[in-house]
Amino acid sequence: MTVATSPGLAHPLGATLRDGGVNFSVHARGAEHLELLLYERADADRPAACLALDARAHRSADYWHVFVAGLAEGQLYAWRAHGPHDPARGLRFDADKVLLDPYGRAVALPPGYRRAAAAAPGRNDAWAPKSVVCDPRRYDWEGDRPLCRPFAQTVIYELHVGGFTRDPSSGVAPPRRGTYAGLVEKIPYLVDLGVTAVELLPVFQFDAQDAPPGLSNHWGYAPLSFFAPHAGYAMQPQAPLAVLDEFRDMVKALHRAGLEVILDVVFNHTTEGGDGGPTLSWRGLADGSYYLQDGAGHYANYSGTGNTLNANRSVVRRMIIDSLHYWVQVMHVDGFRFDLAAVLSRDEDGHPAASPPVLWDIESDPVLAGTKLIAEAWDAAGLYQVGHFVGERWKEWNGQFRDDVRAFVRGDAGQVARVADRLFGSPDLYGARPREPAQSINFVTCHDGFTLNDLVSYDRKHNEANLEGNRDGTDHNLSWNCGVEGPTDDPQVEALRARQVRNLLAITVLSLGTPMLLMGDEVRRSQRGNNNAYCQDNPLSWFDWTLLQRHADLHRFVRGLIRLRFRRESVREDRRLTLSELVQRAHVQLHGVQLNHPDEGHESRSLAVTASSLSGDLLMHFALNAWWEPLDFELPPLPAWAGADGTGWRRIIDTARAAPEDLVEFGTATRVGGTTHRVEPRSVVVLFAAARAG
Repeated sequence: MTVATSPGLAHPLGATLRDGGVNFSVHARGAEHLELLLYERADADRPAACLALDARAHRSADYWHVFVAGLAEGQLYAWRAHGPHDPARGLRFDADKVLLDPYGRAVALPPGYRRAAAAAPGRNDAWAPKSVVCDPRRYDWEGDRPLCRPFAQTVIYELHVGGFTRDPSSGVAPPRRGTYAGLVEKIPYLVDLGVTAVELLPVFQFDAQDAPPGLSNHWGYAPLSFFAPHAGYAMQPQAPLAVLDEFRDMVKALHRAGLEVILDVVFNHTTEGGDGGPTLSWRGLADGSYYLQDGAGHYANYSGTGNTLNANRSVVRRMIIDSLHYWVQVMHVDGFRFDLAAVLSRDEDGHPAASPPVLWDIESDPVLAGTKLIAEAWDAAGLYQVGHFVGERWKEWNGQFRDDVRAFVRGDAGQVARVADRLFGSPDLYGARPREPAQSINFVTCHDGFTLNDLVSYDRKHNEANLEGNRDGTDHNLSWNCGVEGPTDDPQVEALRARQVRNLLAITVLSLGTPMLLMGDEVRRSQRGNNNAYCQDNPLSWFDWTLLQRHADLHRFVRGLIRLRFRRESVREDRRLTLSELVQRAHVQLHGVQLNHPDEGHESRSLAVTASSLSGDLLMHFALNAWWEPLDFELPPLPAWAGADGTGWRRIIDTARAAPEDLVEFGTATRVGGTTHRVEPRSVVVLFAAARAG
């Protein structure tokens, strides 16, 4: 293969089509010289052309660049970097290894890809992933734009692209099953459920072989690229340009249905692992630039995966911002949830920084001004920043909400005051600064941990299938099996579990904040007690669509909860009310079984709350009984407009009642009379009173 070259430009990074060819640029600090490798096939054992770059002509500062005439979209390429191997100085060059472009927009995996070959001595051309030249301008978005829905109007559904439709019960036919296109087929289900945003587990190209032997990395927290969509979720995984179109087709279809797309992004580590891990990209180009290391060249491990990106070093900050820009401007996504976001607040020595540059870069970036930003405000090394994550725009996964609501519903002592805070948007965490009510992302389950069904069915984790001796996964589950470990035919145990599931869902969806639901919780999807199913790409993790019929009553309940949430003016309100302003205007009152006497004692397990709509013509009364005996709660007196002249108290939700009486429409709800109302053991009751039936 004969090509004509010229020095090219350092900017932009990556492979850029221009002037009848392609400009290539890559950061490679410390390299002595670089080679650009051009391949005809992903599994070729030798490049069709090997272009040696001379430092005098092709290097500007730490950037190596070359223009190659005649190349077009679809060209496969990679880098080879030559230099010293001196880990103590942040140099791990290996001239045998084929290296992905950190800015590559698409990745071609050879059919025989072998992760191990990138960690073993010798060349690995035939088994290495390659980057692909792309033209992002050629796609027709047909006027599509990110939706920019306010958080106050958002209900998030966390799902796994592959696992959502990979099970045959999905009714999605191959080759669409388990793909971006398969998700598109299920959009009507999401719309009917009532959620407004899907939060996709990682869809950046990841290394599925980053898992115990014989298993597969299912979740995707093993990034191989920060720009390319994962080919394994495409109908044509061996056609990199088609992968780009399939991803964008999915985004466009979701937007047309009114659903936002939030990506779970992993900017805290890469799949290259720790010492002895594979050399696939960053390590072989500029190891000391990309990773946090100690003075001896050993990797810091704040991510729990072997390495940690040096997020506040300029080259990594730029890569993160450029990646976010790309996914917003070119791929049209609506937001990001940052995995282990506390890592991004660590400085170049790994210490927590009061004002981390990369987070302020994201916070203040005009391209990201309308983008949802969600932080998982902790890391694997114990840095926990829930309630005080930097900036004003960031929303936070509220781990305290998860733990306190689980503990209260389980019946633990000493939880009443804590759960009261969670119901009101966690003012103890977010009250110090002006924050909108949606600041807290409220959830009781997510991909990491028990599913909702397993939370009420298992006292301990059962992760033996992960082949790590059941040592992986947290032991702090705050779960309760309701008397029997695992599946049971006991109708009393099963009835109690069903009630507990409804209690947890009702509190999550109706509390102030932004609710998030885990895929399949609405039909009691189970992982058989596995609380760390990251490596289980099999029916254990997939959505079993037969559950939709088996648990149709719960599915109906969740649909009703979401619709009830959107009838509240506090959710429909577009103005940026702060949390304290909303609580004040809603005239929130706390009670115990006696009005205006909340019992926050250690042994108390009951709480009641009264609040009004912002317009003042709707009253809501919530009664929570986590005790194992029934309790009679005093009812607040009604104003004249809601009493004789209005609707009176109507029971909308009672989780102790069998479907369909567990949640009813306002117009058909039972009118509640008297001065007290009995709330059954371990149940939640919600009463409404309105000035008019409509």
